[in-house]
Amino acid sequence: MPVPSAAMLRSPSSLRSLIRLLRPPSPRLPLPLNPRLPRYPLSVCPRFLSSSSSSPSPTPGGAGWATYDPLTDSLSASASDSEAPAESDAWGVFDPVWGRIVMQDSLPPSSSPTAVPPPAAAAHGEEEEGAGESEGGEKGKGQASARVARAPTKWSTVAAARKSPGKGGKERSSYVCSNCGEAHSQWWGTCRHCNAMGTVVKYVAGTDGDASAEGSHHIVRSWIPQKSKEMVPQSLQEVNKGINQAAWRIPLSGTFGMEISRVLGGGIVPGSLILVGGDPGVGKSSLILQLASNMLESFKADGSSPVVYVSGEESIEQIGNRAHRMSITSSKLYLYSGTDIEDILDKIQPLSPRALIIDSIQTVYVKSFAGSAGNLSQVKECTSALLRFAKLTNIPVFLIGHVTKSGDIAGPRLLEHIVDVVLYMEGERCSSHRLLRSVKNRFGSTDELGVFEMAEFGLQAVLNPSQMFLTEHDSDSEILAGLAVAVILDGSRTFAIEVQALCVSGSHRSGQVVGIPTKRADVIISVLMKQAGLKLQDNAVFLNVVSGFELTETAGDLAIAASICSSFLEFPIPNDVAFIGEIGLGGELRTVPRMDKRVITVAKLGYKKCVVPKTAEKLLKPLNLDIEILPCSNLKQFINAIFRPQG
Repeated sequence: MPVPSAAMLRSPSSLRSLIRLLRPPSPRLPLPLNPRLPRYPLSVCPRFLSSSSSSPSPTPGGAGWATYDPLTDSLSASASDSEAPAESDAWGVFDPVWGRIVMQDSLPPSSSPTAVPPPAAAAHGEEEEGAGESEGGEKGKGQASARVARAPTKWSTVAAARKSPGKGGKERSSYVCSNCGEAHSQWWGTCRHCNAMGTVVKYVAGTDGDASAEGSHHIVRSWIPQKSKEMVPQSLQEVNKGINQAAWRIPLSGTFGMEISRVLGGGIVPGSLILVGGDPGVGKSSLILQLASNMLESFKADGSSPVVYVSGEESIEQIGNRAHRMSITSSKLYLYSGTDIEDILDKIQPLSPRALIIDSIQTVYVKSFAGSAGNLSQVKECTSALLRFAKLTNIPVFLIGHVTKSGDIAGPRLLEHIVDVVLYMEGERCSSHRLLRSVKNRFGSTDELGVFEMAEFGLQAVLNPSQMFLTEHDSDSEILAGLAVAVILDGSRTFAIEVQALCVSGSHRSGQVVGIPTKRADVIISVLMKQAGLKLQDNAVFLNVVSGFELTETAGDLAIAASICSSFLEFPIPNDVAFIGEIGLGGELRTVPRMDKRVITVAKLGYKKCVVPKTAEKLLKPLNLDIEILPCSNLKQFINAIFRPQG
């Protein structure tokens, strides 16, 4: 309903009752306020617009304005301009229809808009009054102080004091899954990205303004060695000009360093980001600590840069105790315990290290991103920050990563795409041998394999890994029945492993297979029954690979078949015979890759005979090795050549 024209109040008593209702409530009896109605401050002497004024457009402070005095309970005309309401004051107009005073932000429609001075004029008037105040004495000061006391406080100043980094004073908040780091606009009981329950939490951006927008780029800002405008595309010749590729990599010394260099492709590349993963307790921290000591031994000059080892899981005293046990006493090896990436980079900057080691990547975090250390978003952002740090400073960074129960590195799969090199350390708890395998290498081959042995003082390189899975047996030993030697290739390394078989006739139990794929073993047993004529139907066949090795390569098929035949026929195989080859469903023997390298390794180990497929005879004949090659085309020829009684 539109507000009618202003009218005179009906009686002073009704006006007194209205003012009593509009006064602030007593603290003893709080009155509920309607949140939909705006609240306006009421002055001690409210002013009203009278409709009995003869002036068609009333002027503030002139005719038509009346002031109510609660002491005399009467209305009186305003005598001066000082009683006129300011622009920011609320306008009170009595509505005879509703019987109450209606508060408005602007002049009533019956009033002329020109009657109110504009803000600029009002400010100018205040300045003039301020000038007159200095000249007019105490009277001007009293008027100015009264006007300041009546000026209402703007709500915008209160909102500005509580203003957050978001727009319009609103908090910039989002809901982030602590498991996968996915952001949502509202809260969900189950993350819609990873389907984890109860992991969506509210995240409010910090008070650093755009810190979250900049992200981890702020972390490496102080390390930028050159201006971005100087970076221009360069030709390959310009890039390689003046660089000695042979001496470019950081060298490693000793047999331990040679094994690491083999896996890395010839040494440590400056500015590379290397991730080392493995099962708990396999020796990742010991390996990296020895690597740090080896890097410092290669540069024994007094002015050489140090290597910084940062641990988020151990204190520096615990790291020092492990270094003492491993006889590491280098003075250039610096230890630090921390989990904040920005703090770590700030602390190591004065040292200008030769290499940086982070143990582990799942324990560090970036403050400008949501989530706790170890979740997917934090692992990704920390790795990205360290990658930029490594590329901008040419300092290699080693990261130790946890693995899940499935054997993969914990964190997003993107982590393995970000880094330059991914190394996996493998080994059984019951075995002292450790294998360092390269899964990804941008600076070398992924076929290399490092072989170590865990000793009392740390990891030691195995000098002859080809025979580490072999055991010593006498030629007339009874246990040689059912034992055959296979030659397999793991990366660029060749290993000779022992395969054992046991055939038990009349057993009601099914056979068991250890170290060999069960389906592959079933295929070989079926081929021996069909193509070679062995009566294995009533026998339970047990297979085992010595030393816990996993035989997954098809080059070991012939050794598996030889061990089964030896146990079934109870015919021992001489301990100087090796077997290389794959078995087809027709009983034929097939060649396998790198036959020459396998046979050379067997000859170096002292074997006298080697059974190979017939198709590989031409390839091996030009080698002129001190070993007898026994080529066979199928299983029947193989059995006649090996299990024939010596006449």
